[in-house]
Amino acid sequence: MVLPLNAVHRFEAARPRLEAIAYRLLGSASEAEDAVQETFLRWQAADVERIETPEAWLTKVLTRLCLNQLASARARRETYVGQWLPEPLLAGDPMLGPADTAEQRESVSYAVLVLLERLSPNERAVYVLREAFGYAHREIAEILDLTEAASQQIFHRAKKHVADGKARSEVDEAAARRIVEEFLAAAGSGRTEPLVRLLTQDAVAIGDGGGKVPARAKAFEGALAVAKFLRGLFRPSVAKRSMVGGSAEIHVTTANGGPAVVAVVDGRVIGVMCLEVTAEGIAAFRNQVNPDKLQRATRTWAATGHGAPLLTVF
Repeated sequence: MVLPLNAVHRFEAARPRLEAIAYRLLGSASEAEDAVQETFLRWQAADVERIETPEAWLTKVLTRLCLNQLASARARRETYVGQWLPEPLLAGDPMLGPADTAEQRESVSYAVLVLLERLSPNERAVYVLREAFGYAHREIAEILDLTEAASQQIFHRAKKHVADGKARSEVDEAAARRIVEEFLAAAGSGRTEPLVRLLTQDAVAIGDGGGKVPARAKAFEGALAVAKFLRGLFRPSVAKRSMVGGSAEIHVTTANGGPAVVAVVDGRVIGVMCLEVTAEGIAAFRNQVNPDKLQRATRTWAATGHGAPLLTVF
C-alpha cells in the first residue's frame, strides 16, 4: 500500500521520539532502528485515515514490538560471549532523545540502562514511558493492555529497583570531567597508586567484547583489582597496536549524557568507556569494545567536533 504523503510526513515527524523510546527499551541502537522500521511497515499497511490518535497508535505498536524483542533478547544473551552491555550513544546522537528534565537525562544514562536490564519487559516499558516521556498511567495502561492501577504499581516497583541500584550521588558535569582527566593522567603514568586513590573501594570494571575483541568474562571488583586492570589496559604493547590497527587517540567526552573515554584509531571508534563518577570516587568502568556496537558511535564521532586527544596509547 502506498501511503499518502501527509501520512509519511506524520510518521517521520514521530520517528525521533520512536527511536528514543526503542533505544531505552532495547539498549541497542541497531535494534531500535529495526523496531522503528517495522513500526513504519505496520503503519504503511494500516488504514491510517481511520486512526484517531496516530501518536498513541505508533507508540503502542512500537512498544509491543520492543517487548517481543526483549523476550527473545533475553534468550540470546544467555549464549552471548562474555558480558553484555548496552550500545553507547555519543553526545550529539539524536537517538538520545529528550534531555529537558533530570528524569529524562537519567533514563538514558549508561548506568541506568544497565540497571534496566534487570527489570522485566513490562517494568522496563512502564518506567521508560512514564519517567522519560511523561506518559500518563492511563495511556501506558492502554499501550500495554494493563489496568491503570497495575501501571502505577509496576512503575513504583521499577523506580525502586533503579533507585536501589543507584545509591550513590553523582557529581556535576564539570567535576566529573576533572576527575576523568585525572584518571587518564593516572592511567598513563603506569603506576597503580594514583589510580587507586581515584576509585571507590568497591569499584568495578566490566567489558563487552562480544567474542570479537578480548574482554574478561568476569568483572574486576575492588579498587586494587580495577586499578591493576586499568594500568595494564593503558600499557603500550606491539600486540595491542597490531590488534586495533595502530596507536589509539584517547578523548574525554560524554556518552549517554555521562562522562566517557573514547578510543579512536584513524577515525574509527574502537572503544567507549563509560564512567560512573560519584562523590566518593569513580565507582564503575563499563567498557564497550564490541565492534558491532560501535559503528553508530563511529558515525557520530565523524559528524561532530572534538578537540585534540588527551593521550595516545598503544
